[in-house]
Amino acid sequence: MASGNATGVSELLLRGFPTRPEFQGLLFPLFLSMYLLTLLENVTIILLIRLDAQLLQAPMYFFLSHLALADLGFTTTTVPKVLANLLAQKKTISYHACLAQMYFYMSFGNSDSFLLASMAYDRYMAICCPLYYSALMSPKRCLLLAAVSWVVPIFHSLLYTLLMSHISFCDSREIPHFFCDIYPVLDISCSDTSVIKILLLTEGVVEILGPFVLIVISYVRIFYTIMKIPSSTGKYKAFSTCGSHMAVVVLFYSTVSWVYFKPHSKKSDQQDTVAAVMYTMVTPMLNPFIYSLRNREMKAAMKRVVKRFPKVV
Repeated sequence: MASGNATGVSELLLRGFPTRPEFQGLLFPLFLSMYLLTLLENVTIILLIRLDAQLLQAPMYFFLSHLALADLGFTTTTVPKVLANLLAQKKTISYHACLAQMYFYMSFGNSDSFLLASMAYDRYMAICCPLYYSALMSPKRCLLLAAVSWVVPIFHSLLYTLLMSHISFCDSREIPHFFCDIYPVLDISCSDTSVIKILLLTEGVVEILGPFVLIVISYVRIFYTIMKIPSSTGKYKAFSTCGSHMAVVVLFYSTVSWVYFKPHSKKSDQQDTVAAVMYTMVTPMLNPFIYSLRNREMKAAMKRVVKRFPKVV
């Protein structure tokens, strides 16, 4: 078929990783270990924050629980299928599963971006406006920011997926990637995809660069405020509070920007694959450790939660 109706496509091929077969056998235990660790870390964070009233009432940890949930969904959208295809002879995905993967991938990924911006705003308020922090970061406002972080990506992702469901495919139905990302799927389409690409560019500015600019502005103001603190101890405490968040932001946005904002090529290279692995697998695994599992508040909350349960003799 030179072209075909998208609704007539039953399955698509995923190229997987551009490495020799013997190396792909090593990827399965590596990715499985990373995925299981990601599940354990993020589920632990969600349970700790939800079970401990002190953490749940703190805006930073409220947003962190949502970030952990987004990371959990983000990695679960792609990694299980990657693991299955690493063991399979025929690396396929059904057409409808591809659309579903694309929808949830974009939705959870963009929620990550909005939640990181919300957390930067929270740190800005805590450091730059401490006297008004409790009033400005009220539970109602935190709930509103969290709702926006979920609702906007959900509707935008639905729009993309509906548009993608109407494209037609050429002879080759081999997606040059290890999951159904939107650009690799567009690369094998015979339809006019100019409208979708323009929408991706404009919405990408809103959903990716928009939150990133807000984060940068917040931390420029934070850095300026910290430098005016007279004591070195105070500066160190403020920098240590924000340092973990900045590490997460740099790791997430640097890899996402490499894949989506550099000049697009239909030939996926190993650098694109490595960058995709970084933000789909490595970042969700590192976020819990960088952000919370090593700090005092989370350790204290873990002790409080454990004490609430009766000892099993």
